[in-house]
Amino acid sequence: MKYIFVTGGVVSGLGKGITAASLGRLLKSRGIKVAAQKLDPYINVDPGTMSPYQHGEVYVTEDGAETDLDLGHYERFIDEDLNRFSNLTAGKVYWNVLNKERRGEYLGSTVQVIPHITDEIKSYIFSLAEKTGAEVLIIEIGGTTGDIESQPFLEAVRQISLEAGKENSLFIHVTLVPFLKGSEEHKSKPTQHSVKELQGMGISPDIIVLRCDEPLEESIFKKISLFCNVKPDCVIENITLKNLYEAPLMLEKSNFSSVVCRELKLNAAPPYLQDWEAMAGRMAAASDKVSIGIVGKYTGLHDAYLSVAEALRHAGYECGAKVDICWIESEEIVDRAAAVKILSGLNGILIPGGFGMRGIEGMLYAVAFARENYLPYFGICLGMQVMVIEYARNVACIGDANSGEFDEQCKNKVIDFLPGQGRDTEKGGTLRLGAYPCTIKKGSRLESFYREAGGDASPLCISERHRHRYEFNNDFRDILSDKGLNFSGISPDGQLIEVAELSDRAFFMGVQFHPEFKSRPNRAHPLFRAFIKSSLKTKFE
Repeated sequence: MKYIFVTGGVVSGLGKGITAASLGRLLKSRGIKVAAQKLDPYINVDPGTMSPYQHGEVYVTEDGAETDLDLGHYERFIDEDLNRFSNLTAGKVYWNVLNKERRGEYLGSTVQVIPHITDEIKSYIFSLAEKTGAEVLIIEIGGTTGDIESQPFLEAVRQISLEAGKENSLFIHVTLVPFLKGSEEHKSKPTQHSVKELQGMGISPDIIVLRCDEPLEESIFKKISLFCNVKPDCVIENITLKNLYEAPLMLEKSNFSSVVCRELKLNAAPPYLQDWEAMAGRMAAASDKVSIGIVGKYTGLHDAYLSVAEALRHAGYECGAKVDICWIESEEIVDRAAAVKILSGLNGILIPGGFGMRGIEGMLYAVAFARENYLPYFGICLGMQVMVIEYARNVACIGDANSGEFDEQCKNKVIDFLPGQGRDTEKGGTLRLGAYPCTIKKGSRLESFYREAGGDASPLCISERHRHRYEFNNDFRDILSDKGLNFSGISPDGQLIEVAELSDRAFFMGVQFHPEFKSRPNRAHPLFRAFIKSSLKTKFE
């Protein structure tokens, strides 16, 4: 097993995740089996209970782990499904260690950061290596070098590097090279200080990746190579790009993967990047434009809907169009007049997932606007639930229809807990999470969209990832069906409604699952592709 550790310095948000994901794509293009892992220093057990404004979206793996959004980058770039071992937090580490201590597994020892905390971190890294059988494991350490909470993780990977040996471990440090307009020059000193801080932890980076907005002058590379004690070709430029999927190609211009293979003594074939280059070319050549409104609760931070936005762009590129995302805070849609003013001019409306009552009325106005104006509508998770509520109220004439999440006293809960589910449930890790099967109704729009992507089974059965607690109330299934709402996706046992659609529309659909998690830049998700195709047609009608 070869280990690559990716750390960050100077400031956060430098793109360590994109760097790690790009390297994964480059190594995979050389025929190397790659796995990726993110170590997060925060004390939360997982990001599932965090506000999206704190940490962006929660990414869900096939096996139901709620993880950091960087895992989405890993899956989209490397195109490999990750798992519960792919994301480890300080909270999970301490939780596991304390439970072992309570069970007496440490045989009366004094439990300490070293070796008990660091050993727990190492065990997670080794578990992923064993589970995936990868040749190379890329491990990103969250936070910034110098953070107190990151120290146990850095110590753990330092120990792994010693145990694995120099030829089997590699440290990549991503830092910022700022440009001072006053003196019209780039500055290397922040990188030098960051490397010094890392060396104080017993780690010397083998490769330094320099994040910058403009090309760097040759003197910067020489200075950092000299003062940070790395080989000249191990200083790699990482320029900010408009299209993040060009990052692997840009990094490879500096022979990034070749240097990594050399340092790790990996005998690998040259990278095969023609397919990725062709994809990037299609993205650059996309000439059409389509305007999609994302009506959400957390639009002040676009990372809260990162996978949704990327899935829209993937579908747009496949359709030869660039997607112009209009970020709309649902609380601003206060009535029908506001809906007309804010939503007019859009080619399609998407309502993504979320929790809680805030902004729900605005979402209902947005659904009504789309339905009444024959605008393509795509509801995901919460977006499906508000679609059902709006239809129940305004078409089936159930005036007080609502969700038990928003109004426990409501008489007509079209969205609610199912029989046997409890309301007094802990928040963390208790949602319906991960991949579940869904049987598709023959003759539905849903069937046609998946068949376009190559499905030919009958009855068609798909698997999609979930993250929700409330479900459609089956007491209203017949009532709404009689009024024209087609429940075209249902769990194999017939108990859970997964998809609702208006089959007389080109695209008007709500799905309980999260299809955005399975979209890839070179393989758009069938539902997002169909949504964008319909929205492009709306543009010309």
